[in-house]
Amino acid sequence: MLPAQGPIAVFVHHNTLHTFEDMPFEEAVAIGAKTFGCHPYWAEEQYHRELERGRILSDDLAAELIDDLGDRAEAFLGFLGTRYQLRLAMLEQPLRLAPTRELEWLITESDALRQFRDEVSPAVRTKLVERTRAWIMRDLPDGRAEGQSARVREAIEPPLLFFDGSRAKRWHDATWVGSVLHLLWRACLLGVRDAAPPLPSAPMPIRHRDLLFDASGADSDALVHGMLIRFCGAFFDQGLAAWPLPTRAAGFFRGFCELYGSRGGSPEPWLRGLRAELAAHAADALTPLASIRRSLDDLGVAEHEEGAYLAQTLLALRGWGGMLWQMETRGDRVPHPAPGGSLVGFLAVRLILERLAIAHCARESLGWEGPLCQLRSFLASRIRREPLLTNEQRAFQIFQLAQLRGWRPEVLCRLPLDQWATLVSEVEAFSSIERRRIYQRAYERRYCTSALSALAAYHRGGEPRGHEQHTHHEEGRSPFQVMTCIDDREESFRRHLEEIEPSCETFGTAGFFAVAMYFRGVADAHATPLCPVDVTPQHSVREHVALTFKGSERIRKQTRYAIGTMTHRVHMGSRTFIGGLATAVFGAGASLPLVMRVLIPRTTAHLRTWVGRFLAPPPVTHLKLERTETTTDPHAGHVGYTVAEMISIVERVLRDIGLTERFSRLVVVLGHGSSSLNNPHESAYNCGACAGSRGGPNARAFAQMANDPRVRQQLARQGLVIPESTWFLSGEHDTCDESIHVHDVERLPSTHMPDFIRLRAAVNEARRRNAQERCRRFFSADPNLTGDAALRHVEARAEDLSQVRPEYNHATTPSA
Repeated sequence: MLPAQGPIAVFVHHNTLHTFEDMPFEEAVAIGAKTFGCHPYWAEEQYHRELERGRILSDDLAAELIDDLGDRAEAFLGFLGTRYQLRLAMLEQPLRLAPTRELEWLITESDALRQFRDEVSPAVRTKLVERTRAWIMRDLPDGRAEGQSARVREAIEPPLLFFDGSRAKRWHDATWVGSVLHLLWRACLLGVRDAAPPLPSAPMPIRHRDLLFDASGADSDALVHGMLIRFCGAFFDQGLAAWPLPTRAAGFFRGFCELYGSRGGSPEPWLRGLRAELAAHAADALTPLASIRRSLDDLGVAEHEEGAYLAQTLLALRGWGGMLWQMETRGDRVPHPAPGGSLVGFLAVRLILERLAIAHCARESLGWEGPLCQLRSFLASRIRREPLLTNEQRAFQIFQLAQLRGWRPEVLCRLPLDQWATLVSEVEAFSSIERRRIYQRAYERRYCTSALSALAAYHRGGEPRGHEQHTHHEEGRSPFQVMTCIDDREESFRRHLEEIEPSCETFGTAGFFAVAMYFRGVADAHATPLCPVDVTPQHSVREHVALTFKGSERIRKQTRYAIGTMTHRVHMGSRTFIGGLATAVFGAGASLPLVMRVLIPRTTAHLRTWVGRFLAPPPVTHLKLERTETTTDPHAGHVGYTVAEMISIVERVLRDIGLTERFSRLVVVLGHGSSSLNNPHESAYNCGACAGSRGGPNARAFAQMANDPRVRQQLARQGLVIPESTWFLSGEHDTCDESIHVHDVERLPSTHMPDFIRLRAAVNEARRRNAQERCRRFFSADPNLTGDAALRHVEARAEDLSQVRPEYNHATTPSA
């Protein structure tokens, strides 16, 4: 249940409900909401705003409701009509619900009993008032209810609503409206009271903190989290802190005990017993698991409660717990991984701190001096548990529905109790969660219908422009084929490419192209895993400089190392007193590039690129893909791939995407990444299949494997024939500035140059169109920009320091 989010360098999107992936979606979000204390869907008010603006249509609601109810839709519920009609009325207008105290104020102080809801139509208002007035004047002319049913008598008393017939005749319409609404509210309240079975109370919390908070308002988690977060921040340091944690090597639990068990102590009152507690742990030589057992016993947690108690304890600070778990289990993704057993140590430390904080808060707020194992029983006796819904809340829902449906007080007062029970059960069966579930279905149905309608309209419009100029050439083959990641931002690029060159083909697959590897580029300080976050690579690949550039690269490497060392020393020195003074004096010089990046970002980027060429790797490099030795890198697995492994990778991808025949002369394998100047979560904008890194190296490796004659020969024996005239070309698409960098162009056969020129023209036009489409989503862009102007705009956004989200990533992408 802990978040599986990786460190910031691999901060890739992931399913926050990954622990419930085996469940149907609607069941999973409901359980997730209870587990994590959040909402499974939007609030009803937000769905109603979408309904009002036409993003959801009434037809969508009706269709989804019928599909959901099935055979139960036409079940007749007496005066309520069919179940479908009742639920549709509950969907079309919001049913508001409030806590009991707020509801009491709403009834007594607001105009809830003086004016109809705004959503009630004038026809329903008039009909309801006129029929109720006729009933009153006929059966209750003097305001008394002799001869009426007990519920009618109780509904009008107290207070007496009608004094005498002559005065009632002179009442204004507003007075009649108030009288009708008062009667309606009393009828609903009495009906629920007499017929509705009582609802169970909300379950009692299991954690001491929650019970203590309900009983006194004291929050022990605020104390625990403040200290625990500070220690976690120091423990998680990846070499950037000026003062590293001295006890980190001992592990989370031992490091904490050594640091806080030394002489001295915390000045905070609630931590005065910490040193003695840690000394007792040391004397008994307790392991983290033994410490957890002691804490559970001291807290009085029974054996059958342990699983739920420990889960809720970890989830109380689940972000830090999840990061620690990732650092422990996926140490290959951080420079300084967490030692084994760190999460258990985290839990042990948290429980120690919780015992101290709970004892302190209970003593200060309630005067509790007894043992912690008896605290929960004491707190439970002080908490009044309300039912999940009070009678007032249940009645208020029916009161609103009665206005919308035009149910008269007379009918509700005389309604038999069995029908009242049916009414209450039907309303409560279609709870807020159930209504929001149908809203969400309708919201998605509308999107699906709109998308399919647009595709159908496009298809009816005839062939795309340019079809008459471009046809399949050379034995019916496409002029080129493009393989991209299945990332949604690549979908629009593929769409534009197919519109520009209708005879080409595009394919989608996971952007690591089945090449799971640790990759270290020429200028990289360490290897980076390029594969999905749940995959551990077994191979490592390095990029090497071509022999011609070995000398110049040696000088560039030394220069990069010198600049990096100096930058690190300046960074660390600025934390000292003298360094801080120097930073204050000379730091103003940093304002010049800052201002340039804001005012002229595109020009500044070109200038920085020109200067960076003196430090960048040489233009010609190659990947060492083939395994030439049997050694294994202790940190990155096998160095290179065997030919058999290359064959397996190429065959898997080509068969998965259906590219097994009719190969073009050029097949482009296109990875992707994203540039972001001022967003620390830049990795989230890169390729998710590459764990938040760029997918260019994977594309390059795959193309190199597919071009290997040995790989092709074996694939031909296995029935997958790649023609000799087919050449795989790799590249990387920057989805932010729409730039495309092509790898290993110098290896392209001269016979394929005309094909490459045609490909380049189509790709450049697709870049312009994609940028133009994206600019319609940006407030910073004129929606009528030309393709070239749009391309310049996205290039500037990518280098603009003021744009913290220059791309928007997966939010409002053109394909969505």
